[in-house]
Parts: sequence; C-alpha cells; structure tokens
Amino acid sequence: MLQTQSESITYSIIVATYNRLDELVELIDSLNYMDFDPTRFELIIVDDGSTDGTAEMIEQLDTPYALHLHRQQNQGPGAARNRGMAEANGDYFLFIDSDCTVPASYLNTIDASVRTNQWDAFGGPDTCRPDFPPLLKAINYSMTSFLGTGGTRGSSKSVTKFYPRSYNMGIHRKVHEQIGGMNDLRHGQDMDLSARIYEAGFSVGLIEDAYVFHKRRTDLRKFFRQIFNWGIARINLGKAHPELLKPIHLAPAVLIAASLLTVVLALFLPQTTILVYGLMLAALAIALTATIQSYLRYREIRPALLSPVTLFLQVIAYGLGTLSGLLQTTAGKPEAKGFTKKYYQ
Repeated sequence: MLQTQSESITYSIIVATYNRLDELVELIDSLNYMDFDPTRFELIIVDDGSTDGTAEMIEQLDTPYALHLHRQQNQGPGAARNRGMAEANGDYFLFIDSDCTVPASYLNTIDASVRTNQWDAFGGPDTCRPDFPPLLKAINYSMTSFLGTGGTRGSSKSVTKFYPRSYNMGIHRKVHEQIGGMNDLRHGQDMDLSARIYEAGFSVGLIEDAYVFHKRRTDLRKFFRQIFNWGIARINLGKAHPELLKPIHLAPAVLIAASLLTVVLALFLPQTTILVYGLMLAALAIALTATIQSYLRYREIRPALLSPVTLFLQVIAYGLGTLSGLLQTTAGKPEAKGFTKKYYQ
C-alpha cells in the first residue's frame, strides 16, 4: 500500500510529443476542462525535437494547473517519457499520448479508483469521440473488437492479463524509483515496463471508466506501419518476457502463412481449389460480421463499410510484423526492427 486514503494524492501528467502541435492543443484544451482540483496535478510536456512551433506555442499558454515544458533532441517517446518522470513532482506519473483527449471526469475517476484499490500501477482503455471521422471510428472498431484483437486488449473481459500501455497509463513514483523507467526498445517500451512492474510484485489495475479519446493514425498507410511495428514489438517483448508472447499473438501470422499455402496448393493441385473458396467464404462472413457490429456500435454507414477494410489491414499488418520479427530473430539479430523513420507517425 503506497498511499493512505486521507492523504492528498498528486499527479504528474507526462506527454511526449514530436511535431503534433494541433493534436497537442486539443489534449491541453481537454485537460483545462477537467473537473479536478488544478493544484493537485501538473502537466509535463517533453518536446522531443519538434520543428512545428510546439515549444513556442506551449510557452505562451496560461493554464489553471502547473505546466512545464522540457525540450530535447529527438530520441523517441521512451526517452522523452523518462525525461518527464525525472522532472515530475507528483505521487503518480500518468502517461497520455499526444493524439489523445480526455473527458472532464478523467482524473476524478482515476483518483477514486486509486484511493479505493491502492493501485501501484494502472491503465485505462481508449475509445473514440462521436465527432471522429469515419476512418478513425473504423480503426477504433478493429482495434477494440473481439474480431480484431482476439480478446487481448484492455477490458475486464480480455482473455489475457491486462498490461497498461502508455497512451493511458499510470505508475506510482515508488515504482519508478524501484524498477526504473522505459527501456530503449524501438517499440513496446510501455509493455516492457508493465511486465517489469508485474515481475516486481506491484499491484496493477484496469480502470475501465478512465478512458481516453484516441485519434490513433489518421490514414491507412500510417495505420499499417504502426500495426506492423506492433507485430515486431511482440516478438522482441516475447524474448525479454516470455509471458507476453501467447499463441493468440501468433494467430495472424499463422493465418497469413496458411492462406498463402492454400493458394499455392490450389495452383498445383486443382482438387484443393475448394479450400480457396472456403477461405473466401470465411473472409466474406468476417467482413459481414464486422460491418454489422460496427453499424450497431456507431449507427453510421461509412464507419461500418470501412470497418472490414481496417480489420483485414490490421490482421495482415500484425501478422507480417510478427513474421518479420521471427525471421530477424532466427537470423540472430539482437532486436528485430520495423519501420524506423518518422517514429511518431
């Protein structure tokens, strides 16, 4: 137990950013409207080498809470978040991605849960706002539905253990003092940190009502690159923490390999063509299910029609990423690498 209920808990919100000025403005605006005592939290922005005027804009802001800006050469979000933790004054460090916004009740929800459950670390889900464009709603569907994740992503109904992620994650400063910050993995630093928190014996909780609105990637190319890198990260994480690599995580790679094998067999053995028809029928059934589920969630046609596209793209990108990671690891590379340019994109 790290805090008594009678004590006033303070929070340091840490945001790593790189050339995301417009999104950062939206995040700060949402923090301004939180119904939480502004003397009990601070905002620490670590500008990781932005060239879009981020620092100049931040320096002109007048906020009801303490706002601290720290600038550094571009080193990636892990190093930026570590810088934020080194500068933080709060009892708890909260990580929020710069492409997120929060509801007014966000910190009150966290504070109530922390006081009740005495979490050492915690996280919350991400979702989309009603005003998000159709593509982002479709991406949100594919990244939060059972079809898209196999039940592995942050909810009480997940089939795997909950690991907080840095788009919406909190740790007590004593956790940081004991196990340190994020490592230098190119991707997956937050999952590695969560795994080390569990291994150190700290309590970890999911606060389902402490959600953030996450814009994620704004076009399909960026979305593909991001998910591909997550597949790479899963292999690297599995090497360091075997419990982070389950059979369900390899399912997209197995599906891709099996599909390609089926098509090749059909080319040389015409009698196996029926298997290709079976694959096409299964894909059609999944696309129809995704369309219906998405429509029932949003009650909008365009997100529903886009959801099968984002769903299949997500599965393919993740599968190819894990296959690439496995091949690189088999070849003896100490760390598998994905797309390395434009880290934040």
